Amino acid sequence: MTQLTGLLRTMRPKQWVKNGFVFVALVFDHKLTESRYLLATIAGFVLLCLISSTVYLINDLADIEADRAHPNKRNRPLPSGQLAVPFAISAAVALPLVAIPLAYLLRPTFAAIVAGYLLLQIAYSFRLKHMVLIDVMAIATGFLLRVAGGVALVAPVTRFSPWLYIFTTMLALFLGFSKRRQELILLEEDANNHRAILDQYSVTLLDELIMIIVTATIMTYALYTFSAEGLPENHTMMLTIPFLLYGMFRYLYLIHVKGEVAPPDEMLFRDRPLLLTVLLWGAAVVTVLYIVPA
Repeated sequence: MTQLTGLLRTMRPKQWVKNGFVFVALVFDHKLTESRYLLATIAGFVLLCLISSTVYLINDLADIEADRAHPNKRNRPLPSGQLAVPFAISAAVALPLVAIPLAYLLRPTFAAIVAGYLLLQIAYSFRLKHMVLIDVMAIATGFLLRVAGGVALVAPVTRFSPWLYIFTTMLALFLGFSKRRQELILLEEDANNHRAILDQYSVTLLDELIMIIVTATIMTYALYTFSAEGLPENHTMMLTIPFLLYGMFRYLYLIHVKGEVAPPDEMLFRDRPLLLTVLLWGAAVVTVLYIVPA
């Protein structure tokens, strides 16, 4: 039972929320109310969770020594010894052997995207995470593949806007560079011992990159709201822009004024105004697309 508990912890159920990006196409392609596409996307979400859990297992296996020097990660099952290395390796092999064939039965294109995502993350674990800037771009590509997987699940007829691919990429870059910044501040002089690539970054560089990405994210979403196909002709989607603006501004306020050092995904659930903003944005998007007359 201890091994299974350690395995579940290493699979990071709390991180599965990131796979929610697979629902982007379902919502924005006006298919949320169509049961066949909804069920297919839910199944795709579950399979992505299995694959992402494989990636977490591989990451922890690759970083086991570095994690032992981390103030928080040393308590994870693998570095702490709660989860045996052979058991973790067996699970990392078994999960994709189950998930990818099931993904093929769901949609062959989706299976190809899932396999590509797994290969990208393996490359990240052993090579790409050691390459400055490329490391964060690889993370962003992972989010983009989740969205592409969602598009495959609602195909063949789709009106998914290319602007949303760009917006997803910008948002993922924002999250990635923000996480690097938080790691750099949290670990301070031990940063290089934990993650060697952090020696190639500085808080000043990351702050400048984050500001560029914030601007690009806001502009990309704004362009989507009034130029993409399939949106209401009265441009009511533009009413959702303030939620994105406040969410971005709130996050910058938390890290620069409040000195928050938690990763962006953790901060989302710890800060009520930020979480409420995301929920209100989601409600506003659904209202515009499905309830308000065009």
